[in-house]
Amino acid sequence: MSVDLSGIGQGQVNTQRTTVDKPANSQNAGQTTPEQAKAQSARGENVNLSNQARNLKQLEQKLGDYPEMDDERIEEIRTALENGTYKVDAEKLAQKMLDMDKSIFG
Repeated sequence: MSVDLSGIGQGQVNTQRTTVDKPANSQNAGQTTPEQAKAQSARGENVNLSNQARNLKQLEQKLGDYPEMDDERIEEIRTALENGTYKVDAEKLAQKMLDMDKSIFG
């Protein structure tokens, strides 16, 4: 599939420049206004990650070290559930939940 753009005239194309793209006049040469600084960041010239973003990236990397599924463990649990022998250690479960909360929220 192709698109023929030859039928588009000059009046049909948006040629207006935004204030960010317009060259600075001689008064503002060398000065950056807050609006320009925001625009530069929006264009990807400056990127600052928050602490939360850095923590999420670290967590993502740690999770990548674990296998997606432990087939042997799944089969053990499935068999125990079918046999009625699966037991939940409430204290161990509570501790794991607290550990997970602490690792996520600090």
